[in-house]
Amino acid sequence: MCHKPKGYVVRKAEDGDVAEFDDHRDHLIGVAYRMLGSRADAEDAVQDVWLRYASADHDEIRDLRAWLTTATARICLDVLRSARVRREAYQGPWLPEPFLTRPDESSVDPGEHAVRREEVSYALLVVMENLTPEQRVAFVLHDVFAVPFDEIASVLGTSDAAARQLASRARRAVAGAAPRHTTDHGEQRRILEAFAAAAEHGDLDGLLAVLAPDVVTVGDGGGVAPAARHPITGAVQVARFMAGLFRRTAKEAAKIVAEPVLVNGDLGLLIEVTIPSLGVQRMVMALAYADGRITAIYNQLNPAKLSGVPAPDPERSLPLP
Repeated sequence: MCHKPKGYVVRKAEDGDVAEFDDHRDHLIGVAYRMLGSRADAEDAVQDVWLRYASADHDEIRDLRAWLTTATARICLDVLRSARVRREAYQGPWLPEPFLTRPDESSVDPGEHAVRREEVSYALLVVMENLTPEQRVAFVLHDVFAVPFDEIASVLGTSDAAARQLASRARRAVAGAAPRHTTDHGEQRRILEAFAAAAEHGDLDGLLAVLAPDVVTVGDGGGVAPAARHPITGAVQVARFMAGLFRRTAKEAAKIVAEPVLVNGDLGLLIEVTIPSLGVQRMVMALAYADGRITAIYNQLNPAKLSGVPAPDPERSLPLP
């Protein structure tokens, strides 16, 4: 059962409550998305927060933003704890839902602006999946949103010192496992185009020139879409895999659209393939970059995690066959 924020009593929601809550809704979606790695789950969590807020005694709430943030964190903590059991039965690697925008377009959805603020890269979200629920909540609240440790301790039901230690352990785990990722968008564009051209032509030397020696690729098909069941590591192995993937896709597809997009703030690809026997299939390829090379490739193919992803724009597509 979820913990109830201080001041939780039964009351009837009033019209003014909606406006007050909506002032913070985007921030709460941003908090929940970073904790859960799912936009849909984040929106569900924020809806639960609204129900708590609508029934709370507002006279007992001194700082509304802080109250709502900790309420969101408590709900997310419960979701994370239950999700661990579900993900143990997940078929193949589990990757977060990607968040996409076009490089030259500002989002029209205020909630998307909230997800983009205090940007957390896709690679970091992947690594955060290995944290315990308590570590992830402490890390996101403190390192991303600068929530004081006494408030984090209240969310986790522990001491300030224990909350501080959880965040510290999470920080060390993230620093030790996250792919190197230190390249600006201009350099990312150059690398991405070189990678796509080399993969399209099966140019292994060209792929090796843009892949870091320790590059890793991970695919999430959710047991529905075809994806590698285990991560592939090493430049040679990843180059061969990507060249084979592009070759098979070009052979089977009647149409391929591959649009460069921002995936959680960094350049990746939104790919849509039309195969006569299978219909339209979509994939989001998120990449991490450092020192002029790609350090990680994450292929999200699970249709359930792509429901909010728009169709790619053919006019923006890279020149693939």
